[in-house]
Amino acid sequence: MTIPVRPLRRVRRDRRFDLRTTTWFFVLLAIVLCLLALVVRLAAGVVERRPLWAAVLAVLAVAGCLLWWPGRGRLSAGRYARRAARALEAGAEAASDSLDLAPVDIAVPGRDGEEPTLLLDSPDAYAELDPDGFEQAIAELCVREGCGEVEVVGGAGDLGADVVAVTAEGLRVVIQCKQYGDANKVGSQDMQRFGGTCFTIHEADVAALVTTSEFTAPALDYARQCGIVCMDGQELEAWREGTGPSPWDPHR
Repeated sequence: MTIPVRPLRRVRRDRRFDLRTTTWFFVLLAIVLCLLALVVRLAAGVVERRPLWAAVLAVLAVAGCLLWWPGRGRLSAGRYARRAARALEAGAEAASDSLDLAPVDIAVPGRDGEEPTLLLDSPDAYAELDPDGFEQAIAELCVREGCGEVEVVGGAGDLGADVVAVTAEGLRVVIQCKQYGDANKVGSQDMQRFGGTCFTIHEADVAALVTTSEFTAPALDYARQCGIVCMDGQELEAWREGTGPSPWDPHR
């Protein structure tokens, strides 16, 4: 008599819990999240400092997504090439327009022995500059006042420093430039971000925040507590004309 034997189910080894694999998975996940956070932070800096270039990159990204979107169906290689060419042409036009927005050519102080230009003859000259030109104009004022080692260091990841210089007395000056409109005042958050880096990271002897606008009362209170020099639009204009003190002048 034959006794039927019930077949045993095989246990798949690949479904067993593996501590090492799980640990590596979470480690890699953490690394990926950190990289994504870094990319987002860099992208935010680019958007803040270069909004037009950010718009160009966004256009190119959207064009790339449309090209590779599966729902679009099968497209020939020729159509891919034509769409990519149109996207690149649109990006080039936007970049060309962004370059045309700067009507004043400001030379970087001290570059290859060039003399500062200071092409700021009208009260509205600062409003006509782009952010880079405004920072360079402030640097040229430092050169005019006899500072050495003047550098324009503003940009993504600058940690609040746009212009650094060393005065004739040997003081290290760190300046943050805020090219704001009349309706946009420098607030306490801007001041706190600058105050958190100007002395500890940039090792400033004199930290100054220069703006074309004004400061809110909380921002001025915070600046007094931290020893940050505040220069509003009127004081900046007086400095430019030579009738007012520089940010590091002890008689301010």
